Amino acid sequence: MLIRTATETDANALAAIYQPYVQGTAVSFETEVPSADEFAARIAKSLKTWDWVVAEEDGRCVAYAYGSAHRERPAYRWSVETSVYVREDHHRRGIAKMLYIELLERLKTKGYCNAFAGITLPNDASVALHTSLGFEAIGVFKRVGWKLGAWRDVAWLQLQLRQAPATQ
Repeated sequence: MLIRTATETDANALAAIYQPYVQGTAVSFETEVPSADEFAARIAKSLKTWDWVVAEEDGRCVAYAYGSAHRERPAYRWSVETSVYVREDHHRRGIAKMLYIELLERLKTKGYCNAFAGITLPNDASVALHTSLGFEAIGVFKRVGWKLGAWRDVAWLQLQLRQAPATQ
């Protein structure tokens, strides 16, 4: 398993990994699968400020994790939101944890202090993954999203990466 920085040329493969999460689950609150061009733009944006990593097996992308803005206002600049997605046929192999370990170290090195993850409930596997990495539950947004004909709750978890930014 190779863990590496994503590139815009990974966009088709990563969109294909993401597609079943958008179309058949409430894991993602998107309702339309982003195009490869949109995915490429997301990768480029993430790499400029946060980071985006890919797990590759036998030359194929099988999972990815990335950082993005927690909120847009300047005081939030040292906090980051994280996400991870794994191909359906590669679940339960520790790939998400490997990706997160790499991503979180990169974000810490870049000076980020807090990582946040929003998890649509129920999702015991994702909650277990995040808590195994040291994330702590900080609250639940009740009935915050409507998808697949039902209201969805989102649990929020937080991990402190460092005490203070590397630079102010």
